[in-house]
Amino acid sequence: MKLVVLSPEKELLNCEVTAVELPGSAGRFMVWPGHAPLLSSLQEGFVRYDPVDSNAREKLPVTGGFVEVINDEITVCVG
Repeated sequence: MKLVVLSPEKELLNCEVTAVELPGSAGRFMVWPGHAPLLSSLQEGFVRYDPVDSNAREKLPVTGGFVEVINDEITVCVG
């Protein structure tokens, strides 16, 4: 899967991942390969992701925003 995290100023992250955990407004949720299309608001928290080329889970703090999942492409827009 491809994970892209964008702010109004720049692209914060662009990498291949095996899984992503997001701080949804209704609670944390996971995105796995083959996930159904999704559009969700995000609250303050961490985007946790498993890069394809690493055995360690990484995290990126966010203060809120939105996520769109389509065809194994995860696009996160943060403020």
